[in-house]
Amino acid sequence: MTKAGDRLIAAMTQVVEIMEGKADPSTYRVHTFDTIDVKAIRAKSGLSQAKFAMRYGFPLETLKKWEQKTRRPNGAALVLLRVIDRSPEAVEAALEAAE
Repeated sequence: MTKAGDRLIAAMTQVVEIMEGKADPSTYRVHTFDTIDVKAIRAKSGLSQAKFAMRYGFPLETLKKWEQKTRRPNGAALVLLRVIDRSPEAVEAALEAAE
């Protein structure tokens, strides 16, 4: 697995530990982003809206609204979109490992 893939899996493990009450969420940094171009991220992937939404678990209508900029992604969706943008191979590796 790639370094980025290892980091993604470690981060997701931390999320699970926080959700299960095994870790203190105040010890982790939360990353926020000012702007995000969802349409450009999807275009880089080469996937249609429907395939991109299905592949990454986004509701198609929500993806369309993000691309039209009538809604803005937040929370985990925003983080996932950033990872897809910057390290798509890490997301693919994590998804393959989960199958």
